[in-house]
Order: sequence, then structure tokens, then C-alpha cells
Amino acid sequence: MSNVTVPRAPDLDLAVQAADAAALAARVSVREVVDLAELGEVVALFATIWGRDANPPVTLELLRAFTKAGNYVGGAFEDGRLVGACVGFFHAPAEDALHSHIAGVSSAATGRSVGFALKLHQRSWALLRGVSEIAWTFDPLVSRNAHFNLVKLGALPVEYLPNFYGAMPDRLNGADDSDRLLVRWPLRAAVVQAAATGDGPRPVVGPDAVVALGVGPDGLPARGRLDGTTSLVAVPADVEDLRRSDPRAAQEWRRAVRDVLTELAAGGARITGFDRTGGYVVRRTSEGVSS
Repeated sequence: MSNVTVPRAPDLDLAVQAADAAALAARVSVREVVDLAELGEVVALFATIWGRDANPPVTLELLRAFTKAGNYVGGAFEDGRLVGACVGFFHAPAEDALHSHIAGVSSAATGRSVGFALKLHQRSWALLRGVSEIAWTFDPLVSRNAHFNLVKLGALPVEYLPNFYGAMPDRLNGADDSDRLLVRWPLRAAVVQAAATGDGPRPVVGPDAVVALGVGPDGLPARGRLDGTTSLVAVPADVEDLRRSDPRAAQEWRRAVRDVLTELAAGGARITGFDRTGGYVVRRTSEGVSS
């Protein structure tokens, strides 16, 4: 048997180093979770975050099967205590991608970029297995997740999915439709490599940007123009709080954002970023302009 060590590609080393640095900055240890007892802790953590003790978002049996089949279950630990977790499974073989199904961080560990450390661990894990892309969905009304996914990580929105999961009556989703935005994360792209070192893409909103959807004086969505080369589509500051305090207003935001984003996409525009003040940055491509 040969004792020759095959050197690892430089980009793989950089991915591992970025993941290690993110975990150190977040003051956690991030690793795969395969032990049955720890998988049970993942189930319990997600049940607490989503408020679904009787019907957790994932089950122990499913996670056990995922890990046995070589899929991804990662956990962030602080002093041996699980404070965050992320679960993903592989796409069809020809797609060369991992689908990141669910991720969550305990309220006791928020504000420390534990989620960032988990995603970078997942990225290095996937790259080490020859996978070049990770995809996932998120609620487009949750502004902090939009900023995290599109700016902090450099993921690319590719499809709007109306009411994707159907009814999800839990602490986070309430009685709202479960619209999702599908994003793809090209793990070797220059923008993603930069984001992994803390230099995520900053959306540039020029003076030519028009408001396609803004916030009215009453806090409700206010429809604007859809003819701009660059459009801004606002979302509520905190839709989860709005769902509790004014469910009808939250549902109005859902319909408005869905209508505007899908209309812009039908006209050849695509989401290119997220601005904390203006919302989604949507640009019309030359291919989408009719002559």
C-alpha cells in the first residue's frame, strides 16, 4: 500500500481555515453530529426554536437515517452544550449539490455569528466531498435572513416559491403562507470565497433605483413603479413580530412582496442583493428587455 500523501487543493485548505476562524470568533466548536444522543439534542433544539414540541421540524429517526446515508448534520457546541445545528441532504447525483434543509441557533447564542460558523463548516464539509454548490430556501419576508443569505454569505436567489410548504402553524410562521426564496451558494465562486473571510458583497444602490414596493405611512406595503432598471422591494422590519401583533398586516406584506417580485422576475429582472434600508435590490438584465 502506498504511503504517499496527496496534497489537498489550496481552496479546500482555505475553506477549512475560514470555517475554523468563524467558529473561533463565535466562541463555539462546530463539528458533525452522528451520536444518537446528540442527534436527539438537535431534534430538541429545533423543536424549541420553532415552538413545535409535539411535532418537531425533524425527527430523530430521520436524522439517524440522514447520517447513516452520508448526509450532513452539523452542530455548534459551547462548553459541550448544543447551541446551533444545521441539516442537509444531497440532491440527485447529476446536480452536484447539497440541499440545506434547516438551520437554527438557540436564543442564548444569538448575536455571535454562530449561524455563520455553521454555514462555513457546512461549506468546507461539502467541498471536501467534491460538492460544488449548496441550495436552500428561506422566508423572503425575514429581513435578517435575507441580509445573512445574500450579503453575509453571497448566495444567489434563483426562484420564488409561493406557499412552498403549505401551512406551517408554528412560532415563527404563524398562519401565514410559507412562501420561500430558493438560493444557490456556488462554493468556489470568488464572491463566496470573499464572503467566507468576512468580506461579503455589498449591494450598490445607485440614484437610478426606483421603489417598486415601499413602506407606507401606516406601515403597510405601498406599491411603486415596476419599470426601473434597478428596483427596490421593501420588506417589514420584523415580520415575525408583526405576525403576532397584526397578522392581517403580515399577510398583506406577504401578498405584496410575492406579487412584486414575481412580476419583476417575469419581466426579466433578478434579485442581486439586499439593502437594509431599501430591501431587495432587483436588476433588469439586458436579456429580459424586449425590443
